[in-house]
Amino acid sequence: MLTTAGYAANPLVVKTDKGKVEGAYTTDQQVRAFKGIPYAAPPVGDLRWQPPQPAAKWKGVRTATEFGSHCIQTIGYPDMIFHDPGPSEDCLTLNVWTPSKSKKDKLPVMVWIYGGGYTAGGTSEGRQDGQYLAHRGVVVVSMNYRLGIFGFFSLPALTAESPHHASGNYGLMDQTAALQWVKRNIAAFGGDPSNITLFGESAGAFSVSAQMASPLAKDLITKAIGESGGALVSAELTFPMREEQEKRDEAFAQSTFGTTSLADLRKLSVDEILKGVRAHTGTHIRFGPNIDGYFLPEPVAQIYAEGKQAHIPMIAGWNKDEARAAVTLAKVQPTAESFRADEEKEFGATADEFLKLYPSSTDAEAVESAGDLVSDRFIIYSTWSWLEAQVATGGSPVYRYRFDLGSPGDKFHLAAMGAFHSDDIEYVFGTLDSRQQAVWRPEDRKLSDEIQQYWTNFAKTGDPNGGNLPKWPTYHPTDWMVMHLDADSEAKPDAHRARYLFLDSVWGKRSKTEQQVAQ
Repeated sequence: MLTTAGYAANPLVVKTDKGKVEGAYTTDQQVRAFKGIPYAAPPVGDLRWQPPQPAAKWKGVRTATEFGSHCIQTIGYPDMIFHDPGPSEDCLTLNVWTPSKSKKDKLPVMVWIYGGGYTAGGTSEGRQDGQYLAHRGVVVVSMNYRLGIFGFFSLPALTAESPHHASGNYGLMDQTAALQWVKRNIAAFGGDPSNITLFGESAGAFSVSAQMASPLAKDLITKAIGESGGALVSAELTFPMREEQEKRDEAFAQSTFGTTSLADLRKLSVDEILKGVRAHTGTHIRFGPNIDGYFLPEPVAQIYAEGKQAHIPMIAGWNKDEARAAVTLAKVQPTAESFRADEEKEFGATADEFLKLYPSSTDAEAVESAGDLVSDRFIIYSTWSWLEAQVATGGSPVYRYRFDLGSPGDKFHLAAMGAFHSDDIEYVFGTLDSRQQAVWRPEDRKLSDEIQQYWTNFAKTGDPNGGNLPKWPTYHPTDWMVMHLDADSEAKPDAHRARYLFLDSVWGKRSKTEQQVAQ
């Protein structure tokens, strides 16, 4: 909605490079919120499966008080509760929360990337409300980016029409376009365009590590925070080579839609595409990033190994019980005998070494080790790999954490799940009260306050330490220290380094071999 009158000297009206936007104060009148600002043109029609294009300019003042639509997604998660008009292909908008009183303030900027496996997510969730972090003297930005087949479809025909001879990765390029928008416009909101911290969780953390690796994005970022995920070496979610993904997606398009013609595919309705993709739910069809030769010129691990990534301060870590519930809440749990038998099949000649690191002398011990392994496989090993690569070549301080405080339980999660995957988001944003039916304890409030201080201190200075916070040492080869975020947070030496080095000798070697074969 556009209006034209009454914007003179109005602190809620800000001029961007495409036109003026009018936001609103948050309830406490301390933060100005601007929502649903277009940062790129709607990726519809001929722009479907194209890199993000510039947004159109507008006249007058654009109302920016409501979130834009979340991007089309083929699957959803019950705890993702959106507060926006609903799903749409026209979804490339971002939000800004700023405590600044004028554009002269030059506050640190924190740009958030949501998770959801590159298939789900959106900025309008209550748990990602940026106003509470903004209370701590930072400007917070979040963006919607294309997901699933709309964000990561790769075809030989798409590659052929690309001036960069690349296809896929449109969702990652959306994130970069949002960063470019921040660089151009955030000063008008009181932010410092030379001090941008990129942070994200799960697929958002994978994205942070990928943006740091991309020659298109790495110079836009001055600091990085990754919560549970990294795109270097993953036992679960690897980025294939573009040629491999092209072949798979071309076969999918032909069998599902009966055509590989771009003109025909771009004429398909959203519902027709969703129906086709959902027919493959439960199969191995997954639309995610690839090594396209443009946004990612080489495999991410190779870029880091060659020291070509952004050399910037970084925080990264994971939650203690990421995927443990897959074991502890399963109808059939492993026994000491079944666990050993399964892992001897997977690890073969190295099984004895594995079983020293994941002991299973009793059934209870086997359940514990199985929970460790499923979490390591799911997300922990990939995050560790990213940390190690940045330490080895980064030249800037790196801080590692583990989120240990077990969940009190809520509408969607049992307390028995512990510190589960995504459990940290509300603590980071100071949005505990957005979680349905959770009964929070004093230690939850205290830890949320500490994490917000650590994260915003880091955004301001590149060092999370300050005030009365427990001391958080850097993570480096002479002192592999890990900050355990808990009821009483404390830094301790890494107790599981041998475990991750072992996994790297198996999973890392396998991933590198697969990449060499693909090349």
